[in-house]
Amino acid sequence: MPEIIAANHSTDALNRAIARLRAGELVAIPTETVYGLAADATNGEAVAKIFATKQRPSFNPLICHVDGVVMAQEYGKFGTVAERLANTFWPGPLTLVVPLRADSGIHDLVTAGLGSVGLRCPRGFSRQVISAFGRPLAAPSANRSGRISPTTAQHVAEEFSGEDLLILDAGACEAGLESTIVKIDGNRLYLLRPGVITAEEIAEVAGMPVELPPADGKVQAPGMMKSHYAPDAQVMLDCEACPDGAAWLGFGNRVKPENAATGLNLSETSNLVEAAANLYAYLKQLDESGASLICVSPVPQEELGIAINDRLRRAAAPRASKSGEAV
Repeated sequence: MPEIIAANHSTDALNRAIARLRAGELVAIPTETVYGLAADATNGEAVAKIFATKQRPSFNPLICHVDGVVMAQEYGKFGTVAERLANTFWPGPLTLVVPLRADSGIHDLVTAGLGSVGLRCPRGFSRQVISAFGRPLAAPSANRSGRISPTTAQHVAEEFSGEDLLILDAGACEAGLESTIVKIDGNRLYLLRPGVITAEEIAEVAGMPVELPPADGKVQAPGMMKSHYAPDAQVMLDCEACPDGAAWLGFGNRVKPENAATGLNLSETSNLVEAAANLYAYLKQLDESGASLICVSPVPQEELGIAINDRLRRAAAPRASKSGEAV
């Protein structure tokens, strides 16, 4: 059974987490984005436990979490643009995909054999855990592959109710969406996954445009599977009305239709930051209501709304199986 312990920067919480990580076990850690399922990124057996526990396909790479730029440069090759972005946005919700150092020690399972590595420095107690551990933590979202990402410790406990798992509880996640992922490829910058930090903000700091990756279907980073972040219920987007008995997920002044069985509003004041923070928790609540369909009202395709709509489109994508997934 999972054990939840307060991540209040106490020595006890830190020591227990470090002991489990050094023993090759998994620890659920809080970040400002979502809760992650962490293991020593240099330990192949520990990383394999992430894939087995999450039921995650091995071709889907993992993000390595570091405590800062100095540690990141030990594992990935940083040029001027990568350094500028890391120094501006870290600690924070930005993952940089850079060439992997040949002598990094990062296990091949983490990188899916791509020759590159995704690196991020998170805010909060998890950064303290990484510093004390002294090595990067591979940490995708702490949920079964393809399902709704967890934004509270209780979400993690419910997802892995039968697992022997230590969960560090730091309350609800501040951002509520996975990190923005950008790949630095020579003199080009590709947006692999939108997130809280926008492409415009990244381009301004980098001094170069942010492009979309080639449409070749290759998975270069977490969250790129077509079907992802999905509840058991089907999801229908851009709804102004809904069938009888469906669940309703509104935004702004769009109120719940009278024929909807239940409903929640991501942000009645049309605040995209509030909507992002509520997205996964509200999808989970509506999914647990028993409705077979969740109807989502339109969310503006601007600023943080781009990332919210990305997650909603993947949640609504056709699902032949639960083989896809994220951090």
